[in-house]
Amino acid sequence: MTSPHHSDLSAHIARGLSDLAEFVAIESVSAQGRMLPEAAAYVTRLLEAEGFTVREYPGTVAPVLVAEAGSGPTTLLIYNHYDVQPEDPTELWDSPPFALTEREGRLYARGVSDDKGEFISRLAAVRAVRERHGGQLPLRIRWLLEGEEEVGSPSLDAFVEAHADELRADGCWWEFGSITPEGRPVASLGLKGVMCVELRCRVADSDLHSSLGAVIDNPLYRLARAVATLRDDTGRVTIPGFHDAVRDPSPADLAAIATIPGDGQAVRDTYGVTRPLATGPDYFRRTNLLPVVNVNGWSGGYQGEGSKTVLPAHGSVKLDFRLVPDQNPEQILALLRAHLDTQGLSDVEVVELESHQKPARADAGHPFVVACLEAAREAHGLEPIIHPSSAASGPMSPFNEFLGVPCVAMGIGNLGGRIHAPNENILKVHFEKGVAFGVALLERLGRGL
Repeated sequence: MTSPHHSDLSAHIARGLSDLAEFVAIESVSAQGRMLPEAAAYVTRLLEAEGFTVREYPGTVAPVLVAEAGSGPTTLLIYNHYDVQPEDPTELWDSPPFALTEREGRLYARGVSDDKGEFISRLAAVRAVRERHGGQLPLRIRWLLEGEEEVGSPSLDAFVEAHADELRADGCWWEFGSITPEGRPVASLGLKGVMCVELRCRVADSDLHSSLGAVIDNPLYRLARAVATLRDDTGRVTIPGFHDAVRDPSPADLAAIATIPGDGQAVRDTYGVTRPLATGPDYFRRTNLLPVVNVNGWSGGYQGEGSKTVLPAHGSVKLDFRLVPDQNPEQILALLRAHLDTQGLSDVEVVELESHQKPARADAGHPFVVACLEAAREAHGLEPIIHPSSAASGPMSPFNEFLGVPCVAMGIGNLGGRIHAPNENILKVHFEKGVAFGVALLERLGRGL
């Protein structure tokens, strides 16, 4: 099976790639507050050119945009973000990070996948559908774009709750997705929650001579003890009560996981993994359903060349917890504090970082989910792979909680896409497939659910 009307999408694909080159050149790095108004203005100009009414609202870090166009039996909400991760370390890029560069069928730039390529491919699909329908859309599209996703979406929960009436929809097309090396589209029906914290410990006002380690405790040892109590050697979190709220997977969840091909070998090969915690059938059960704690970074003491015999005054460890329905970040934070106290580590401070995000998961049998999967089969000509939850996190929960809409993530990413890393990329053919999927989905929703 070939993509629907693929031949007449070539002009829209070419224009989309031109838009993408302009868009990635805008260095909209939210962590550093760079060029966020400029990116919002660029998005607004593109959407208004396609008949959207765009309203701009102030956010904590960057403007929030709500756009609307069309009418019909179905209302589709689309969520994207226009901010990107910092480009550092720039020396590891093989081409300038903010210049769209094509090499061997791949397009490289910061944001080319996450999330500017996703937005632009969807906009190209909107143009194609409007053209087929005499300049009109056969459905209502409401589009929410923010510029704070890469810093934890601090404005989004309150914004979605306050603007629920103008965001109501039958379903939400989420901001990311991927395509396997074999060309099969991957649908994620949920996201894990995330809670980022820093553990801090101080034992003195100044670094001390290391000989005093005989009589003064070491903050890095205290932190090592704390971290060692958080999980076992299988990766299972060992904080008492941590798993109490975990929702049992549904039969549909387990059935979908059982049909996911492979066991993570492609990831292990791509990144040269030497210590996998799971292979075989357990791999996708864990990525979809298992909460986990990660050590992101460790600091303190002397880390320069050679030795410096000091007893550090203080140290810190950054952690993230990936959570699943129905775990609540605030409850997990309280459990972490209680656990450290029980371990005799009350001197280890727990500091919250960024905004927490709750987990979210859609019902695999919802008509909107079914429509997305049918459109994927039509556009890609292959059976989609269904993940009840992505292993990653994002601000999906307010869409479930305040709007009651199921969210489906389908897009144009790839296994070697290196999002958040140097040489972020998409395959050009995946961009083309993404436009074809967008057309198939919009046409299908235009006929009703």
